[in-house]
Amino acid sequence: MTPADLADLLRATAAKVLVERGSDPAVLPDEVKVERPRNPEHGDYATNVAMQVGKKAGMNPRDFATLLAEALSQAEGIDAAEVAGPGFLNIRLAKAAQGAIVEKILEAGENFGTAPTLAGQKINLEFVSANPTGPIHLGGTRWASVGDALGRILASQGADVTREYYFNDHGAQIDRFANSLVAAALGQPTPEDGYAGDYINEIADTVVKANPGVLELPETERHELFRREGVELMFAHIKKTLHEFGTDFDVYFNESSLFASGAVEKAIETLKASGKLYEKDGAWWIASTEYGDDKDRVVIKSDGKSAYIGGDIAYFQNKRSRGFDLCIYMLGADHHGYIGRLKAAAAAFGDDPDTVEVLIGQMVNLVKDGAAVRMSKRAGTVVTLDDLVEQIGVDAARYSLVRSSVNSSIDIDLDLWTRQDSENPVYYVQYAHARTNQILGNAAAFDYASVAPDFALLTDDREGALIRTLGEYPRVVATAAEMREPHRVVRYLEELAGAYHPFQSDKTLRVIPQGDDVVTPLNSARLELVKATRQVLANGLGLLGVSAPERM
Repeated sequence: MTPADLADLLRATAAKVLVERGSDPAVLPDEVKVERPRNPEHGDYATNVAMQVGKKAGMNPRDFATLLAEALSQAEGIDAAEVAGPGFLNIRLAKAAQGAIVEKILEAGENFGTAPTLAGQKINLEFVSANPTGPIHLGGTRWASVGDALGRILASQGADVTREYYFNDHGAQIDRFANSLVAAALGQPTPEDGYAGDYINEIADTVVKANPGVLELPETERHELFRREGVELMFAHIKKTLHEFGTDFDVYFNESSLFASGAVEKAIETLKASGKLYEKDGAWWIASTEYGDDKDRVVIKSDGKSAYIGGDIAYFQNKRSRGFDLCIYMLGADHHGYIGRLKAAAAAFGDDPDTVEVLIGQMVNLVKDGAAVRMSKRAGTVVTLDDLVEQIGVDAARYSLVRSSVNSSIDIDLDLWTRQDSENPVYYVQYAHARTNQILGNAAAFDYASVAPDFALLTDDREGALIRTLGEYPRVVATAAEMREPHRVVRYLEELAGAYHPFQSDKTLRVIPQGDDVVTPLNSARLELVKATRQVLANGLGLLGVSAPERM
């Protein structure tokens, strides 16, 4: 019996009790919540449903809890139900019912933890979208990890997810990038507002070698060639870096296409015609303060040119025209103003502002020997994705960046994430998977197939703790999808590894027979428990894009 099964049983039992008492079962919540008590001595699971609905049903919550406990105690799979305090209900599962969680996991395999909750919902998930003016920095690297994990998690719950990279190839930053390349090619100092670093020299050299005589071209023609080829080379590097990091996109959308096609101008004219923009000081504005922005935003400047937000508005309209029900934007710490302006754009086109979700990620810092690492050898001014991977590897980089809520800044201690012991969180989880694989390899020499497992024999507290932790996985993934919080999966995996390591380390809980002993139903039950643990660890690591090694 999984927590979800228990929640269904609780609701059905509560509804029956209410009907028998002449009360309306409509007072029950759609989903009854069950939780694992902090103190395992209180039971396997607990619920406060009686306190939630007792008074609504015209009963004292504790009295309702007592009736519910009596009814539950008669249900198959329940060993005991006890009332605590003003109406809490502590529940103990029958050992066989608890063990059935293992069977469910092995039956579902890779699909354990998936659900159809978001089936039919088409989601555009835009993340990273770094300007093609330099390598991916740590902020973009965080989104490469979190965004990819979130896409996997949403898809696991049935959503049709399109991962999209908004290619910012239009605007002043591209001109500054081109100016920097030209200066490097001519051996001149970096422009005051330009970009510096070895990568600028490398791209400039590549452009010159591919185009002999480029430096003799007229200034405008020369600038355009460096701009075009420089952007192509930079973005090719970005795509290659992301691919090697395990993050790929379904769509690469060029910002410049919105301007070249006239989509920006058309979108703005549509809003003007519908009265969704207002004129002030010779410019046209959108009322983004109505949606949480700190000020209204200029859409058409007083000189008649589109402001940057014009591209954002046209881009949102383009996404909706492609049939997306929900547009999730994952942006950096300095983009809080985008929440209001994007929601305002949605409302201006007659859409529900909730078709837009903006997730803001906070800063990432590298720390080594207790001091911050601030400079990249190659990029010059920032630490990059390449730098991080070079220091700690892809798995540790992805795991460390997903491990905390995006709402908080994080320090990545390079000394910690390169350790090969249990202090390193990703090593701790991956080692648990490797240990399950080792046990299963050793078990291959014995005849488990002819001995049916008896899960009722799994009575040790460590076995029960491991089984209950396994049963939490579907709910963790569902919550991670609903809250857009992949870090919940990471923390769960550490909890699961924490439940597994004591189980395997205890020599009294033998999975494999010792000496001339034969396989028993208890040995078989424990082996199935190991298989289930391996499966859930692999499933969870897969959602994070982190490998599940067979050996370590």
